[in-house]
Amino acid sequence: METIGLCSDHAGYEMKKIIEGYLETKGINCHDYGTYSTESCDYPDFAHPCAEAVENGTHKRAIALCGSGNGISMTLNKHQGIRAAICWKEELAALARQHNDANVLVLPARFIDSVDALKIVETFLSTDFEGGRHIRRVEKIPVH
Repeated sequence: METIGLCSDHAGYEMKKIIEGYLETKGINCHDYGTYSTESCDYPDFAHPCAEAVENGTHKRAIALCGSGNGISMTLNKHQGIRAAICWKEELAALARQHNDANVLVLPARFIDSVDALKIVETFLSTDFEGGRHIRRVEKIPVH
């Protein structure tokens, strides 16, 4: 069974725990790379290990959260083969998977509620990459 990587900073911690509980009720295992509280912290400390786990194949996909989604997304996308997409609507999550083969969902925890977050997570996890014309575009994303 697939294990989903999870990471957040302090602003995303509470929503990350809600998502983790939701995934566990669906029978999906999670590995939490931190943070483990609402105490102020630095998102790169958790984004890098999570991204490395996706890079090396430990996880096929991951979910990351910070206040705006921007900082943690920037950090994740510094890693080879990571395609982290900030999504605040279900449609964005669907398109991130269908057209971009996103492998990390990033949620802006301060700008969405937990009900919407769970819908976005469900969409991200249940949507496949369409391939076709999108393959050549994804292949043009540089990996260093």
